[in-house]
Amino acid sequence: MVSPDMDENTPLFAIATAAELSGLHPQTLRQYDKLGLVSPTRTAGRTRRYSMRDVVALREIQTLSNEGLNLEGIKRILELQREVGDLTARVRELESALADEVLKRQGRRVFAAGAEGEVIPLRAGERAQRGGQMVVWNPLWRMWNEWFSPPRSGGTEVEKR
Repeated sequence: MVSPDMDENTPLFAIATAAELSGLHPQTLRQYDKLGLVSPTRTAGRTRRYSMRDVVALREIQTLSNEGLNLEGIKRILELQREVGDLTARVRELESALADEVLKRQGRRVFAAGAEGEVIPLRAGERAQRGGQMVVWNPLWRMWNEWFSPPRSGGTEVEKR
């Protein structure tokens, strides 16, 4: 039975098994560990334990090496991939925080103009009275539509120029 705590980061494989799964020699795995390309978890007895994520990384290193990249180039590519992953996760966090903030402030800046030009603030969900008041501006509607609507066909502003 598989433990619910196990995932692709769980260190399971001894060096011989990881070498067989990745198609590399165990000494190659030791060299990659020494260079910092793939750093497996260590047990209390200091033996290496590789996760499935480590095995996938070893296969990627082998592919890049077969394509002619040297180990320093491969190391840089792996660092950049990790950085892109971290930045992508951060962007998702910020988008979520922004969406939460937009929802919290929903309707705060909605107002109406009275018949004599006075500004009448409205609460979320409140409508202007029919006696001559008119909603003038709600920036959140526009922002919400810009952020969460699908991109328009026709390309970006740069492409249109």
